[in-house]
Amino acid sequence: MNVCGSGPKSFFACRQVAVDCGVFHVAGQHTALLTPVPDSKLCYCGFNRGQNVRRRQFIVLLGAAAGWPVIAIAQQSAVPVIGFMSGRSPEDSRHLVAAFHQGLREAGFVEGKNIAIEYRWASGQYDRLPALAADLVKRQVAVIAAVGGDVSAVAAKQATSTIPIVFGMGGDPVKAGLADSVGRPGGNATGYTLLTSELEPKRLGLLRDLLPAAGVIAVLLNQNFPPAAGQAKDLEKAAQVTSQKLSIFNASNDAELEASLASVLQQRASALLVAADPYLDTRRRQLIMFAAENKLPAIYQFREFAVDGGLMSYGPSITDSYRQGGNYVGQILKGAKPAELPVLQPTKFELVINLKTAKALGLAIPPGLISFADEVIE
Repeated sequence: MNVCGSGPKSFFACRQVAVDCGVFHVAGQHTALLTPVPDSKLCYCGFNRGQNVRRRQFIVLLGAAAGWPVIAIAQQSAVPVIGFMSGRSPEDSRHLVAAFHQGLREAGFVEGKNIAIEYRWASGQYDRLPALAADLVKRQVAVIAAVGGDVSAVAAKQATSTIPIVFGMGGDPVKAGLADSVGRPGGNATGYTLLTSELEPKRLGLLRDLLPAAGVIAVLLNQNFPPAAGQAKDLEKAAQVTSQKLSIFNASNDAELEASLASVLQQRASALLVAADPYLDTRRRQLIMFAAENKLPAIYQFREFAVDGGLMSYGPSITDSYRQGGNYVGQILKGAKPAELPVLQPTKFELVINLKTAKALGLAIPPGLISFADEVIE
């Protein structure tokens, strides 16, 4: 009885049956293994059970059989694996991962189809990033996307000088040692910078436009974030120009954050500036709720804060930068060299004002500030 039939389609169907039955279909012939599978399956492939199998033929067949799993594994491993590491948390980054995937699709890559992605999250605990980077290097990923802040980018760069890196950061990649220059990075790393760490004086100015008679403006800063020293220096310099009083509070973990927020209330601050920092981004809802419950005007770095109920935000589009980062990863997978891809920088910074939040705080937004806004949420 022959259940295989003939022709190419029948060959592949028979090969599957043969695997189950202990039979190989090689070079157009059916050949039985020495020991058929002892089960109740109907395993007829029409081969001649009386046919003598030469020892040499059997060895060849056995070798082919052993090679099948290897071939299957090789085919699976042929799909490039991207290492995605971030200083942020997965909960607050869903929209950013979606934007990253959009950039990959623009370059012709889809997760689960022609690429695989290994995700690693530090959730604001920057000391975890070196180990996360080392793990991705050990797994020999094709490209590392090191996003979610300067610490992630530096950790990846310190872990490898050969695997291509696409970084996403808020500071200066040249000062951080990630690139020789913005136009021609050199080495194995390129990516994008949001420049958001350099916008603290502008955010302070916007708070003063809103509250010209503000007493103390509290600043929430993560001193473990590499750009923090520069952020504090820039803010203090800007405050001196306008004789604005500042109180800077450190928050690099949840315990420090709770203590700092309590101190902000004790000092009766007139407003709050949340400095650019991935850890503070992961606590977005907590910070927005704190400001709302205590009737405290606040400004943040990204639009997501204002959309979720924060009063104001000023900065670039982080989702667009993640999309560009995904596209760069795709270009590198196609053969582009990181050394020759310029570091991307934002060309537009957006002021977003939430009028609903302003009303809840009892604030009247000056018409000039509203006219300056790129987006007004009502």
